[in-house]
Amino acid sequence: MLLAACGGATRNGHGTAHRPGTSRGDVSVDQVGQPAGAGGPIDVYRFDGPRDLSPAVARDPALVYVPNSMSNTVDVISQRTFKIVEQFPTGELPQHVTPAYNLQTLYVDNDLGNSLTPIDPRTGRPGTPIPVEDPYNLYFTPDGRYAIVVEERLQTLAFRNPNTMRLERTLYDPTCRGIDHLDFSADGRYAFASCEFAARMIKIDLSTLKVVSTLVLANGYSSPQDVKLSPDGTVLYTADQAGGGLWEIDPITFKVIGFLRTGAGAHGLYPSRNAKLMYVSNRAAGTVSVVSFETRKVLATWVIPSPASPDMGGVSADGSTLWLSGRYNAEVYAINTRTGRLRARIPVGLGPHGLCVWPQPGRFSLGHTGMMR
Repeated sequence: MLLAACGGATRNGHGTAHRPGTSRGDVSVDQVGQPAGAGGPIDVYRFDGPRDLSPAVARDPALVYVPNSMSNTVDVISQRTFKIVEQFPTGELPQHVTPAYNLQTLYVDNDLGNSLTPIDPRTGRPGTPIPVEDPYNLYFTPDGRYAIVVEERLQTLAFRNPNTMRLERTLYDPTCRGIDHLDFSADGRYAFASCEFAARMIKIDLSTLKVVSTLVLANGYSSPQDVKLSPDGTVLYTADQAGGGLWEIDPITFKVIGFLRTGAGAHGLYPSRNAKLMYVSNRAAGTVSVVSFETRKVLATWVIPSPASPDMGGVSADGSTLWLSGRYNAEVYAINTRTGRLRARIPVGLGPHGLCVWPQPGRFSLGHTGMMR
């Protein structure tokens, strides 16, 4: 299937800011989940709680931005009324809506349109498209040095200036067909990427921008999708839509340590606001699995009334609602995270994909649909 320093940045729909106080070289642990000098356990999601909204996003309206891949539009949904309040055109094949590192801009990743459409999250209005090649997905390195445009078709990660999107470095891996989704190690030194059509994962050293390890999954019979680190940084989860579950990988040794079956078409991975649970969208099964980070077991399975195809999305700032696109059903699901029942089922354009729930708690964004730290 298809900046200027943060304190002085403005919402001009074009830039992503480099946060003041973060290094452009080695990454310190305090950037990804532990106060500098602290001796306690790491929690990479410690700044993502319901009361952790940054002042940079405090006035942003509570909206959901839905990229409709087959309609070439974005539908904007009110989180309060569950109604579409705006729609605007995008470039061809919009795949995801991605928050900028400094939280000042949202980007629509127009894959075949070879552009990023910036959105001002304070107004919900789009700006002038920015030309970039093959943006299937978009991420940012934990130190804010690079924007990473995931060029799925070209099997390349393009490292760009996060202020201007000017190309600086590229990493091409001919073995990583269908490079799709990323996450980062707890210390911010490595990136992990899924290769959907090559049944493997790759580990990238962010200091050299080189692949340092490759892991083939299920002897080549897998389809890895979304990637998510456990709160303590010791387990890297990778959704396998062909295997119907999650690969559990040691991020240091880069070896498989387990497999957790969730449901057919396991696809998107979303931590709860208290970082105790992870919601897994099982696209082919039409379900959501609730996984305990502590026990690494499925605690519950929520069934969305058929037909349903839950795909990508995110959790509301207060943690009460899980929003997911219905990829093959032209709809969006708003799910009560306490009961697992639908709050709303909202018709949207064709082929809705990586929707973005905004605003999100956190100090900065690592990309995708809202990977916050």
